[in-house]
Amino acid sequence: MAPSWMQLLLVAVVALLIFGGRGRISSIMGDMAKGITSFRKGLREEDEDAKAVEGDDMVNITPEKEKAKSAD
Repeated sequence: MAPSWMQLLLVAVVALLIFGGRGRISSIMGDMAKGITSFRKGLREEDEDAKAVEGDDMVNITPEKEKAKSAD
């Protein structure tokens, strides 16, 4: 049984969308790759910020109990 003209037309349209024109599939995949890259960059920046906060630059503002008792 030979395919009808509608089936051939449908296959041609799908092939044109995938391989033809400006390469819509490749542009969609490129946009997805850019999104993943920016997501990973954001995760790295959060890690760097967390390391900066955990450094020795922090000031302890908690009152010490021993000094408070000796002052009484």
